[in-house]
Amino acid sequence: MKITAVEAIPFAIPYLKPLKFASGEVHTADHVLVRVHTDDGIVGVAEAPPRPFTYGETQASIVAVVEQIFAPQLVGLTLTEREVAGGRMARTVGNPAAKSAVDMAIWDALGRTLELPVTGLLGGYTDRMRVSHMLGFDQPAAMVAEAEKIRELYGVSTFKVKVGRHPVTLDTAVVRALREHFGDAVELYVDANRGWTASESLRAMKDMADLDLLFAEELCPADDVLGRRWLVEKLDVPFIADESVPTLADVTREVLGKSATAISIKTARTGFTTSQRVHHLAEGLGLEVVMGNQIDGQIGTACAVTFGAAYESTSRRAGELSNFLDMSDDLLTEPLRIRDGVLPVPPGVGLGIEVDPDKLDRYRTDRR
Repeated sequence: MKITAVEAIPFAIPYLKPLKFASGEVHTADHVLVRVHTDDGIVGVAEAPPRPFTYGETQASIVAVVEQIFAPQLVGLTLTEREVAGGRMARTVGNPAAKSAVDMAIWDALGRTLELPVTGLLGGYTDRMRVSHMLGFDQPAAMVAEAEKIRELYGVSTFKVKVGRHPVTLDTAVVRALREHFGDAVELYVDANRGWTASESLRAMKDMADLDLLFAEELCPADDVLGRRWLVEKLDVPFIADESVPTLADVTREVLGKSATAISIKTARTGFTTSQRVHHLAEGLGLEVVMGNQIDGQIGTACAVTFGAAYESTSRRAGELSNFLDMSDDLLTEPLRIRDGVLPVPPGVGLGIEVDPDKLDRYRTDRR
């Protein structure tokens, strides 16, 4: 079970339409496929989605750090030496998506070697999750129409609404239009990606007080320490920390500093190993958790549902597992399918997925 090589393959797949939100917008999935090879001929895979406007990583930086720094540190380790692998990668500051993809590819290789599903190795609570769909910036009528389409085609009834524009009434009007259109048939929550100030956030939340929102996520910047604490104390819905908690220590600081009351777990940011720690910490503190999405493709989404289904608390709420629907294609031989608002964990060993070599050849950008 020794690691013999770690690959980082850049690829680019266009989105059907740009995804727009307060911290940026994405037109193409310029992601990185990470592959971990072992001396038994096993290959584990995972996906690293760079988000330079959130964590500072780019596609090129992920390829460079994986191949030039992490690979030499990990070759020769066994798949069960995940703590050693994590410790060696931790010597390099930042690079959360790169580290997470390597970690998850190691878990996938381990599951394939043991002929067991990773979700079972993690916890095995259930084999599926309800799906929440993210609605990016647009006019109210267009966002209502998109939600209706997703509901009709896939049975999804939970929507995360991107907010954070100015004036705040642009977004409160969208959320109100969604509630008026669907009534209590759907669940709604909002995510501003740190786009508002604390006072703007409170004004927006007061305007939406009658709309029965599940959560409010990252309404204002985490570095507005006093303003954020002031805001969270005044809200009557859980306040989710997301971009502000890239590490376990950040989770602790946000919660103990009373700047958040719930946590978004993103396997694209904390892999499986650190996501376990975040989950256990949240469970011990009695925090609500949701499975977030870093605009992952199907490989990343398979990782997210694998982890989310492994535990009772992460499977309790709908997970953000549908962003791949906005991509024009993907890399898997057998695509993920959402039915009746549910995404099953792919059956099989490891992550239960296989990369289509022809599609990888078509979309990889390092051979053009």
